[in-house]
Amino acid sequence: MAQLKIGGAEISRAVESETPMLSPFEIFPDFTADVLETQTPWLKPPFYHFDVKLLTITIQSFVIQLDGLTILVDSCVGDRKKRERELFDDGAWDWLASLERAGVKPEDVDMVVCSHLHVDHVGWNTRLSNSRWVPTFPNARYLMSKRELAYWQSEAGRQALQRTGDYVADSVLPVLDSKQADLVDENHQLNEKIWFEHTPGHTPGHLAVHVADDGQELVLSGDVMHHPLQLRYPDWSTLYCFDREQARATRKSFLDRYADSGKLIMPAHFPTPTAGHICRHGNHYGFHFHGADAPLV
Repeated sequence: MAQLKIGGAEISRAVESETPMLSPFEIFPDFTADVLETQTPWLKPPFYHFDVKLLTITIQSFVIQLDGLTILVDSCVGDRKKRERELFDDGAWDWLASLERAGVKPEDVDMVVCSHLHVDHVGWNTRLSNSRWVPTFPNARYLMSKRELAYWQSEAGRQALQRTGDYVADSVLPVLDSKQADLVDENHQLNEKIWFEHTPGHTPGHLAVHVADDGQELVLSGDVMHHPLQLRYPDWSTLYCFDREQARATRKSFLDRYADSGKLIMPAHFPTPTAGHICRHGNHYGFHFHGADAPLV
């Protein structure tokens, strides 16, 4: 699996699935048939599949290897877990093999960073062993936002979990029970090269992860954006955003701050190769995928 270099850091992707998954009418309340018609010059595979009328939403993790540390950011959906979405329910993925292709075994992981606690970002935090959910990464500290966890353990959070299946019970609580969790502030700094940025709205404690070394910088932006459509329409928040207005403000600030900055951005759900640079394009933005000849606008 191809790796990105950020100074001395190596960044790899461990993909669980990369398939047509969501109708644009489901994920984006502002999507219309007119948008589909006007965006057809670029809204085609791998971004949109006209035959099934679905957007590609990649489910993946990111591995950071730097200065002897192996850090996993997010852990996808997970195997054999009961979920309300049919595609996720009782799934059987090849994700551990994908992680191994990135050169990493579960026991190699020093830290697991949860950008937020949504169903498709925490699943492989645990795996089934002797009929119990146990941490997948036995030697890792699991870092998650204090604010984020507090929300999902609140009455409002528990009600929200009824729509997805209680993934907190099988994918988060076992990590707390094993005493492997570290609850941190959203702007926590791991060291001088890796730190978090609070990017709220999609969830209350959502965070982006920065990696900087030797004058280069990468931002793992999580779910600030789900699909390149949000570069063309930065006002669009998803149906799944906790606070759509806050998500909109965070995204527009993020895009404005990193456009034409030279910093590499890796949104959680963008298709292969995922990484790229944000560029300004009139009153909206484009995304120049790493290795592509021209920006996507």
